Amino acid sequence: MILFTFPGQGAQRPGMLHALPDHPAVIRTLDETSDALHDDPLNLDTLKAFESTVAVQLCLLIAGVAMARFFIAHDAGPHMVAGLSIGAYPAAVTAGALDYADAVRLVARRGQLMENAYPHGYGMAAIVGLDRSQLEPLIARVHSPAAPVYLANLNANRQLVIAGADEPMRLVMRLALGQGATKAERLAVGVPSHCELFDAAAVEMRAAFSRVAVQRPQLTYLSSSIARALFEPRSIAYDLANNMARQVHWFETARLAWERGARLALEMPSGSVLTNLTAPVFTDGQALCCDNNRIDTLLALLSREQAQL
Repeated sequence: MILFTFPGQGAQRPGMLHALPDHPAVIRTLDETSDALHDDPLNLDTLKAFESTVAVQLCLLIAGVAMARFFIAHDAGPHMVAGLSIGAYPAAVTAGALDYADAVRLVARRGQLMENAYPHGYGMAAIVGLDRSQLEPLIARVHSPAAPVYLANLNANRQLVIAGADEPMRLVMRLALGQGATKAERLAVGVPSHCELFDAAAVEMRAAFSRVAVQRPQLTYLSSSIARALFEPRSIAYDLANNMARQVHWFETARLAWERGARLALEMPSGSVLTNLTAPVFTDGQALCCDNNRIDTLLALLSREQAQL
């Protein structure tokens, strides 16, 4: 079975929309985006535009949906989907749970809420080489209401992400390196996602979702917030609205996909972050990304996996 994965903020790269295949499915996605935004989406993928959280999140939505539609148009679509953070939105669209135009407007609202709440002085950082039991005491030593820092993403047993204000994050990174972490790196994310700092924004998103029709998915939608398959529209809407304020459990989500029968995981543009995180779980399968792979090769692999079912 085939799993499509959709990356989160930090995976963006300049020109990512311009690099999409010249195909009717992609053109349709760009046209629908333009109608929903009343603007040209191809203006969103510049280095300057990426200074805005709104532009970054929209680009990841557009690229994810466009590329998934491209493969579906070639009868090489997924059986299940999973997205990290903003990636949950293109995952929900691909699963048939969320209308694309609604997703565009919701993501624009989400990005604006996040950007307005923390316009500067906050972000996220990856800590590699420590497990949760080693990192959480270091966070507890630093965290306070005046110096917030939280454990945000559990991407792998020893690949964790913290979120919060700049200075407490720097202190946790320094402590982690002193305790044996092999890497502590600031991510290209300008907001402190996946912690309680966004509880108020999540309330706003729940209100926005109350005005949108979410459907029962046509394929399996995996939530990376709770590492469960969700089928009820209300549960999916709640998951999407709240995921900015909830921890990410990617390792458990990838393992859930494997346990449900996925053997080929393909990451939508851009980057290979999720591929690298998923590969250790798919040891007897394949984890690939669209970037740096030939389209014809990917289509052949997807078709082969479809034929084995």
